[in-house]
Parts: sequence; structure tokens; C-alpha cells
Amino acid sequence: MHRKTSLFAVSAVTVFSLAACGRPDLGDENLSARELELEEYFDGTTVAYGQFQDRFGKVRQRFVVEIEGEWDGSILTLVEDFSYDDGREERRVWKLVQTGDETWEGTADGVRGLAVGEERGDTFNWRYTIDLPGPENSTTRVSFDDWMWLLPDGRLLNKAYMSRFGITLGEVTIFFEKR
Repeated sequence: MHRKTSLFAVSAVTVFSLAACGRPDLGDENLSARELELEEYFDGTTVAYGQFQDRFGKVRQRFVVEIEGEWDGSILTLVEDFSYDDGREERRVWKLVQTGDETWEGTADGVRGLAVGEERGDTFNWRYTIDLPGPENSTTRVSFDDWMWLLPDGRLLNKAYMSRFGITLGEVTIFFEKR
């Protein structure tokens, strides 16, 4: 019995260690001199194109997001209108507050507690837990580890790792473009 418990513990540690492999880190070397300023980038109209891939790499969903952003000097409001390839639509309204030179907090419907983020050079990391809408008025609680990088052409590349109970469910990849 003790041997089975030890094998289970080693297996669990291995799975959780592998789940964390390959993710970016704010301590990673900056590859450009660009500075991402969220309040500037998202002020105005932005459009985003994205897809969700499950943990096996299969594309499960594609979408377009029209974003209207407004920076009033203290709150960045983002109205996101999602249009999914299957015809569904969804609106999410974010309220972000800059809490320091490079730190942010935010809320939106469905977000559990506060979303927290940090800018570092051309990179932004955003972490939050949210109840996503599902079929027949159900919701699924998931956590996002969201990474954004300002590209030379002014687009913003976003890669988000989605998990539930610490297990990676998949990844969301998005390109943002200013209008």
C-alpha cells in the first residue's frame, strides 16, 4: 500500500511539473525595446482574431472580438463583443485599474475575485479565474494565465493557458489589431 501511495505522489508531481513546462515568465529576457502601455494600446477600437485549442492541439473554436476601449485617466474600460464561428455571441466588459507603474487589477462579469496583471517591457501577464458560459445557462470555472506581446507591426500577440483544478485544458491564441 505504501508503495502505491509513493508511486501516485511521484506521478502527480510529474504531471503538475510538466503542466508548468514551457510557459513564459516575466523574468525572461526582453527581445525588443518596445514598451507596451495597455491604456494607450486599448484606447479606441481594436479587433482580435482567435482560436481555442484543446490540450491535444485540436482546434475546437474560432472567434472574432470587436473591442471598444476607453481610458479616462484612472479606469480602462474594455467592451468586448465576441462572435464565435458557431454563431454564438457574447459580451464581456472589463474595468481595469492601474495599481502601480506596471501593475493592474481588473474585474468583469464572471471573474472570481480580481484579475491581476503586470507589464514588463513589451510583455503583459494577466491572471484570473472566470466562470465561462456553457450550454443551457451553465458555466464552467476556469483559470487563465494570459500572456501578451507587442509586435513590431503594432499587433498584439496573446497566448493564454486555460486550466481547471490545475490541469491544463488548452490554449487560446489571439492577434489584436488597432482600427
